Amino acid sequence: MVKHVILWQLRDELTQEEKTEVKAKIKQGLEGLQGKIPGLLDIHVYTEGLTSSNADVMLASSFTDEASLKGYATHPEHVRVADGRVRPYTKTRLCMDYEVS
Repeated sequence: MVKHVILWQLRDELTQEEKTEVKAKIKQGLEGLQGKIPGLLDIHVYTEGLTSSNADVMLASSFTDEASLKGYATHPEHVRVADGRVRPYTKTRLCMDYEVS
């Protein structure tokens, strides 16, 4: 199994109200991919970090293997969400993918 974890910071120019709306749309869009992408086992988006956090949104997902993670990256449903709900509103992205035995 492969884990895929992403941390995003939202753009500074967004108001708090806009950030709340953007986070909800990111969560809805990404979690809506469950059952639509081969090899995607689970997907969760967290938007309510503690005050000690320096990221606004976290994605935690699991895939059957590295090939299914690569397929997810280019899958049209994922690309639609990433291009429409994530990339326009984020300033930084950190990713860690790792294998779980």
